[in-house]
Amino acid sequence: MSQTIELSDESAALLKRQAAAHGLSVDSWVETLAREKARTDDVQPDRQKAQAAAARLLQIQKRVKPDPEGWTTRDYIEHGRR
Repeated sequence: MSQTIELSDESAALLKRQAAAHGLSVDSWVETLAREKARTDDVQPDRQKAQAAAARLLQIQKRVKPDPEGWTTRDYIEHGRR
């Protein structure tokens, strides 16, 4: 797919410098940036889901009462107590 975009002179000069620094043409550099952005956006929903899950766990933990004898989850696992 071919796409034409209009940029300010400042943005075009910045892209040109960055492309040259990476040894790429401006077209190749813009394509590289677009791919990286697309990959990052694909990961964001997963990160947001993980953050939401962590927030929910913290809410649940606030309601859980401590063990009356002070046992931790690890104590129950290691000593087989149920």
